[in-house]
Amino acid sequence: MTENEIATVIVNASIKLHKLVGPGLLESAYENALAHDLKELYIEVKQQVALPFIYKTVKLDVGYRVDLLVGSKVLIEVKSVETLAPVHYAQTLTYLRLSGLKLGLLINFNELLLKDGIHRIVNNL
Repeated sequence: MTENEIATVIVNASIKLHKLVGPGLLESAYENALAHDLKELYIEVKQQVALPFIYKTVKLDVGYRVDLLVGSKVLIEVKSVETLAPVHYAQTLTYLRLSGLKLGLLINFNELLLKDGIHRIVNNL
């Protein structure tokens, strides 16, 4: 599957999840539920993937973790906040750059309509 095909599956699963449980839960609840739903669709999902930071040829373990890595091609940052801040977009783009991936989805489940909380972030796509 391509990045865009994977993203379509993720968006559809996210919308179904949001319709079922609504806004107001913790980020970890949405992360685990979305991972479960994607696995039920036979999509490869890894949670809390460690992301190394390499500085001047030295690999530093500074604790960066991607919420979900789907199909080894698309990363998802799950949020449940009143309003996304510029730092959330920057964080997602930084994770894309560090991982070498091209597409990320920043999803804020704390929206009345989830379509307002889904943001595509691209890195050299």
